Amino acid sequence: MSAFLNFFRKHKVFSALLILTLVALLWFRTRLAGPYPGYELDFVLPADMGTPSDGLKVGVAMEDISPDFAVYDTWVDVNDNSKYDEDVDTYVDRNNNGKFDAIWMAGFNSNRPAKGINDTPWVRAIALRNNGVLLVLVSIDSVGIFHNDFVTIRKSVSADLDIDHILFSSSHTHETPDTMKIWSGPTPILGYDERYMALVREKTREAIERAVKRVQAADMYCTTVEIAPEGFVDDSRLPTVINNTMYLMRFTKKGSEETIATFVNWGNHPETLGGKNGQITSDFPHWLREGVEKGVADPAGVAGFGGMCLYFQGEIGGLMTQLHTTVPHRDGVRKFEEASFEKAQALGENLAIVACNALRSDRVWKNENPRLAVAARTIRIPVAGMYKYAMMFGLIHEGYKLGQGARTEINVIRIGSVLLLSTPGEIYPEIVEGGVEAKPGRDFEIDPVEVPPLRDEMERSARMALVIGLANDQIGYMVPKSQWDVEPPFVYNGKDQYGEENSGGPDVAPTIHRESLKMLKEMNAVFPE
Repeated sequence: MSAFLNFFRKHKVFSALLILTLVALLWFRTRLAGPYPGYELDFVLPADMGTPSDGLKVGVAMEDISPDFAVYDTWVDVNDNSKYDEDVDTYVDRNNNGKFDAIWMAGFNSNRPAKGINDTPWVRAIALRNNGVLLVLVSIDSVGIFHNDFVTIRKSVSADLDIDHILFSSSHTHETPDTMKIWSGPTPILGYDERYMALVREKTREAIERAVKRVQAADMYCTTVEIAPEGFVDDSRLPTVINNTMYLMRFTKKGSEETIATFVNWGNHPETLGGKNGQITSDFPHWLREGVEKGVADPAGVAGFGGMCLYFQGEIGGLMTQLHTTVPHRDGVRKFEEASFEKAQALGENLAIVACNALRSDRVWKNENPRLAVAARTIRIPVAGMYKYAMMFGLIHEGYKLGQGARTEINVIRIGSVLLLSTPGEIYPEIVEGGVEAKPGRDFEIDPVEVPPLRDEMERSARMALVIGLANDQIGYMVPKSQWDVEPPFVYNGKDQYGEENSGGPDVAPTIHRESLKMLKEMNAVFPE
């Protein structure tokens, strides 16, 4: 031992470097593993799929997740470009510290500080209990939230409630505070405000617990409606594949017409306001939910259903957007082309009218035996490019494992005749609906990998089947590998298309497709029709 110590005393520089190296390796290992290195899910509930229904019970709750502008500075955009320029723009120093303390908005571009709040962003939760299973579905007005934050919320919820599983989904609105460390000012990771994410986690926990405590006997009604893309959504990337279906569920008090909740699932980016908007808003989902709950005024309006409306994002990769869509007003006269609140309101109210009319149509059917089942599995996705190193060093999306990739999660849920598949990001509709292409000149000379389309298995024993996007994570765009196209010659109109830069790499989509198909088959094998 003394010889060992003497060696280090004589070689102080070497000793210091060795210690620093060991500390760096320990730090790297800690960052690599993330806060929950042992967190793994792999289950199917209930254990006995033949357990009969003992009556569906449903409860809902919502919480305001607006940032507190008493602690954030508001500002005047003199340049009118949405980016804060300290040499030109002015701000109100609310805490008198001589520093611009902004809450940074997510989506489009970084360095976009919020000016105020147009409409309240929400977390909305619906709890379902039946045949010994308690499940909670949560929708959050956020551009996206990483898996570890959702794990933190799950672990914070009272164990006394005996919740079997919680599924989270972000609405993907591009007009709320940054929750992903990507858009927070000139240096996003350093400018990220953990206080806001802490608020979201706490309010989400509160909404979950209150929803569970409010469960009551309920009936469940379902329908779908096809929405022609014109005036609603465009596919901004070739090939053009859009899931035109809106999926609807209405939960009423048992034996009554009184609405507890309405569930709406449809795929489109909530980005109607564009990149220059400085007001926090949940975008078109705000007016969609308001319209379903309270009705839409004349002309050509509709009565609402009361209760709480929850919007869950659908298949939006590819990329589904209204930025280039001309949205008509229901008065038949006005049309909105440019980004504006009027356009967002018109789109949301038009969707609310479609939803309310569909829920009053003769196509509505009662889910007579809404037994619950849930399968959840932790998977690893291979990640390439800059996202790989950002994840490895724990700068974003902690939980990377060398040789295996980043941790994420897939869920399959049955509510009687309804099936829900969760995907942890923005899945391209062609992976679900079919239509994956493999054109000459593509980056990978392979046949389509993401086949057969997931819908084939989703509808094998379910009357209504849908995808909840950005669920339990946000890993970006899931680009079919045979459509990955960043190297010339570009196969679509001779130019590259937007998408790959916000993807984790060409192997993400094949992994998600393979693991989703596997879980769907497992659920279909054990859940009685």
